[in-house]
Amino acid sequence: MSVHHATRAAGCVAAAGAAALTAVLALADPASAHAEVEADAPRALAENVTLTFVSEAESDTAGFTELRVVLPDGIAPGDVTLADAPKGWKLKPGDDGYTVAGPVLRTGADAEYKVRVRQLPDTGQLVFKTLETYGDGETARWIELPGGGVEPEQPAPVLKLRAAASDTASADPSESASSPAAGAMAARLAGKIATAQESGSSTGPIVGSAIAVLLVLGGGAWSLGRRRVSSGASDVPAADPES
Repeated sequence: MSVHHATRAAGCVAAAGAAALTAVLALADPASAHAEVEADAPRALAENVTLTFVSEAESDTAGFTELRVVLPDGIAPGDVTLADAPKGWKLKPGDDGYTVAGPVLRTGADAEYKVRVRQLPDTGQLVFKTLETYGDGETARWIELPGGGVEPEQPAPVLKLRAAASDTASADPSESASSPAAGAMAARLAGKIATAQESGSSTGPIVGSAIAVLLVLGGGAWSLGRRRVSSGASDVPAADPES
């Protein structure tokens, strides 16, 4: 076979392969449509979070007219308000979720809307099972969950959450415990104040000195505790293998 004929044959094979790939992608395109959810603050226990839902159109004959969402545990229908939606669409709470509906959208147009949630629950992920209704009555049910290593054909929208932010740091016993020196000094100062009161002398200077001394001792004990915590690993002696 000549080089010219080989080049032509390779070109034909490549063209046939490209055509076959295009046909496969065209057939698979409707199945690739899905429902999604994302948040502006995807963190457990976050407040006033805006969730954005997108339902991709898969019908060639009608547009969306209604989207129903089943809320996960920890979010009540009364805690959800509509933030943005297609023109004329309204939110209606239900027993286990809500419905966003309105005039039929253009065929092939995706449905996107936003809701505001008062507070997200303390969990790692949230599942929002979604039912999509088209103007011709057709319904798509995006309610399946992955399991057994098999990817579902119509997966429900899932929102992954980061761990909740800690508002208060845990207390360190070494920082709050009083040192023996501070306790002894406090006892001596209390005795001096009692003696001064019995003798009728002014206790103002003594009280002022007591407060100053206790503040200094307290600050020193706190700093010492911090240093002990930071160097705690180096202060622990190595275990004796013969013991």
